[in-house]
Amino acid sequence: MEIPPEDPVTTCLSPSVYDMICKLGFEVREDRDIDSIVTENGQVCWKTITDCAIDTDSAQGLDFQGSVRLLGPVCEAVHVHLSSLTKGQFEVLYAPWLQWTGSPELFPEILDALESPQSPAVSLSLMKLTACLERALGDVFLLVGKECPFLLRDLLASAELAGVFGRSVMSVLTVFVGSPCGLNLRNVLWHGFASPREVPPKYCSMMVLLTAGLGQLLEAYLQRTARTVARRPLLTLTDSEDLAVFPDVTHEVLSVLEGVMGKSAFVLRIMLPYWEAALIKFKSHRFADCAMLLLTQLETGLRNVFATVNKCPRRLLTAESTALYTTFDEILAKHLNDGEINQLPPFLGEPAMEFLWDFLNHQEGPRVRDRLSHGEVNLPAFPKGITGQLLAFSLVLLLRFADEELASVFKETAAIRSLIGLAEGYSARFHPIALTKKQVLSCEESVRLWPLLPLPEEAVCEAARLEGNHETNACESLMTKITRGLCHYIPENPCVPGGLDSLPIERWPRLLPGLCSTRVPTLFCPRAVLEVLSVLRNISRCCARVSLQVAAALELRRRQWEERTLRSRQRRNFLRMMSSIKLLAPVLSLILLLITLELVNIHAVRGKSAQGYQQYLKFLKAVLQYTENLAACTSQERNRWGEAAELTRTALLKICTFTEKKQMLLHLARRAE
Repeated sequence: MEIPPEDPVTTCLSPSVYDMICKLGFEVREDRDIDSIVTENGQVCWKTITDCAIDTDSAQGLDFQGSVRLLGPVCEAVHVHLSSLTKGQFEVLYAPWLQWTGSPELFPEILDALESPQSPAVSLSLMKLTACLERALGDVFLLVGKECPFLLRDLLASAELAGVFGRSVMSVLTVFVGSPCGLNLRNVLWHGFASPREVPPKYCSMMVLLTAGLGQLLEAYLQRTARTVARRPLLTLTDSEDLAVFPDVTHEVLSVLEGVMGKSAFVLRIMLPYWEAALIKFKSHRFADCAMLLLTQLETGLRNVFATVNKCPRRLLTAESTALYTTFDEILAKHLNDGEINQLPPFLGEPAMEFLWDFLNHQEGPRVRDRLSHGEVNLPAFPKGITGQLLAFSLVLLLRFADEELASVFKETAAIRSLIGLAEGYSARFHPIALTKKQVLSCEESVRLWPLLPLPEEAVCEAARLEGNHETNACESLMTKITRGLCHYIPENPCVPGGLDSLPIERWPRLLPGLCSTRVPTLFCPRAVLEVLSVLRNISRCCARVSLQVAAALELRRRQWEERTLRSRQRRNFLRMMSSIKLLAPVLSLILLLITLELVNIHAVRGKSAQGYQQYLKFLKAVLQYTENLAACTSQERNRWGEAAELTRTALLKICTFTEKKQMLLHLARRAE
């Protein structure tokens, strides 16, 4: 299925939303005296503004249409006023009242943007201002409230902010950014509905003045109450190995993107200025600005594809206040709001969907759109790498929706072919399945380093005399039995030429990298899969904790032994520990192998009966309980190494009994083949 190459879209705003933003505020032709809105020394006259936020005749809430009509001339007067100021004059009048936002450097940039009203600069300024304002209002909320609302509309409706600024002031803000019934500037821009020409600059000017006015009201409140606003620290995102999917963006890649964005059906023509501005921002090292513009336009383009493949063209437009907006949440979901299957995921393919979920949705991923739009991110320090990843992914998408002949010309470039190959081979990195695999490999590496830790020769000899007790021998016998039962369910591994039957226990960890490279579907996992995954991940966490504790304890006791500062009881405990870790190392390796085998077969859990599922979950929780107890025993506070061996034998018996019943997921998956 293709998007029609001739793009007929002239607006993404529904008729009523278009009227609200582009027409209502221009209906009243009245020159408002700026002196009635702001004094000569920059004090905002709030009564003039709040009188424009009127209630409906039935007094059941704000009359949004009437309020926008009345506010239109006020916004126009404010826009003319701010446009007439030099930066120096603006600094004197308003800079002190903008410090409360934590981003005073943003406002001179907005003044520059107001000089180019038809460019995307006004839209970008409003996006940054609404995000910054939301964060600052959240800090003020926490002066009197405990848990800050996640959504701006809930924040503006809160009694806490009404107590600081006044309910009438909050009503004005609600008209501008707090309700889908009003101008709703924040959502319309952050979700990519408004084209550059549909954003009246006077609303941006008004938001600047309102922000300064809020600063004045806050100052008065703080003086009255002798309180201080504590700013929550901004998050500094960093480039990490997990985020490095594509290589650094080169001039060649930028040149191809520049050439294709005006010819790809993915880009709506009315939105092309945003794409052009994004490239300019990247080249000028304004990486946060570039990312903001790209994210809104990825949402716009994907919404267009979503509306096409699901045959619901009206979903391309902003919804009315009573209907559902089509945002990333709906675009990337499994089902439509009517319960039908969303056709976008199969159309885009798993790799593209997993990339989008990784960067936008997964709780432990960067969640760049959420964090930028809610004002949580340190913008000047926004990493080039994340923006580069979004640019490269965007280029691959744009080529996919370009004319075949044009796309084939660009694909002749080795760098572009490489990007497409990387995109097509992408697998999730921030889904809990991927994070569990990563944790397993990290823990295995940590356990593998235990024998390499330097130990006193005298202590090694004494510890050797403690080995070979009944508990240890029983555990080794059980491990051998369990591993022999597992070997038939492990894929052949070229690293093990002699076959798995003859592989010693201590060399089983070498199978983990191959198993962890197995692709496991991560999209739309059902509840049972997520529940099992949560337990498996907690088991791997406990194993990692045990490994780190053992390594730290060995290092500490080794140093104390050599310095001869250990008391006799501590010496005996150290010797027991050295003896115990020869058992614990293979046990941890076995558990890591077991949970990895279950992880790569995790979707087989859907084949279990309700009773079988509960029994399986009970078994996994018993293994988790063992690893939690083991973590407690091996902690520096307890050092109960003898108890660790007893716990291990009990746990191995349970594992052996359950695996013999062939009720593990690896058994189910084999039977289903």
